[in-house]
Amino acid sequence: MNYLEFEKPLAEIEGKAEELRAMAKTGGGMDLTKEAEALDRRAEVALRDLYKSLTPWQKCQVARHPDRPHCRDYVEALFTEYTSLAGDRAFADDHAVMGGIARFNDQPVVVIGHEKGNDTKTRIERNFGMARPEGYRKAIRLMDLADRFRLPVITLVDTPGAYPGKGAEERGQAEAIARSTEKCLTVGVPLISVVIGEGGSGGAVAFATANRVAMLEHSVYSVISPEGCASILWKDAEKMREAAEALRLTAQDLQKLGIIDRIVKEPMGGAQRAPKEAIDAVGKAIEAMLKELSGKKPEALIRDRRQKFLEMGSKGLAA
Repeated sequence: MNYLEFEKPLAEIEGKAEELRAMAKTGGGMDLTKEAEALDRRAEVALRDLYKSLTPWQKCQVARHPDRPHCRDYVEALFTEYTSLAGDRAFADDHAVMGGIARFNDQPVVVIGHEKGNDTKTRIERNFGMARPEGYRKAIRLMDLADRFRLPVITLVDTPGAYPGKGAEERGQAEAIARSTEKCLTVGVPLISVVIGEGGSGGAVAFATANRVAMLEHSVYSVISPEGCASILWKDAEKMREAAEALRLTAQDLQKLGIIDRIVKEPMGGAQRAPKEAIDAVGKAIEAMLKELSGKKPEALIRDRRQKFLEMGSKGLAA
């Protein structure tokens, strides 16, 4: 278990429980079961106390936890007959964005998502989930395909933001993000997005301009990272806690503002502690959102989606 900074008290309790169990195995018949179970109960209470009132910055840390299930985990668990489609037919295949045709509950769909990777090798290969222009152009190609064959689109968002490197800028990063956002607004099929970790800036909006947007309970979604915001406003990245408070980036704040439609409850301690349970919860949310949109005509889907985003500013001001 990888423990976060604010989970240190919990780490100590769970560590002691594991030590007792190890001692029992090698300690010549000592029965330490009751002591270990008592520590387990203390750990459960400590975990519940920690997670019932997380600050926005702590939620950022949970959203970035390396053990959280990533896009590939959701695709493998929730979709069948997944066929990956690669490349933007213009420059290259961006491994930060994965997508293809699959079946969800035996219904043909197109699924697209950011993939961060789960170890050093794959994180470098996936560029830590930061897409380049070719990634967004691949997503556009897949959404065009979905529109042509009347397939619902499901996007899984988990990115710190679009890659800001020189090469990406030279190949039209801003234009690619804008085109992907435009494509989201104009496809005549149901478009559902789930923020499963980080939803960073335009890199996330390019996938999440959807008819229905859901967020995992401890995921975050904002115009800029807290560190980036603090560097700009206070010239000090260490003020990220204050920035996280001001950005209102939690799922709970964003639902109040009308930015998202649904919060998907996570297991106690976050999705990283029970990945299967978290993935199943996301699957149920996707199923419910698809059901809400089923039978709607293309014109209605496009109109409702555009209206949803046009009204966001007024809802935010009213709140």
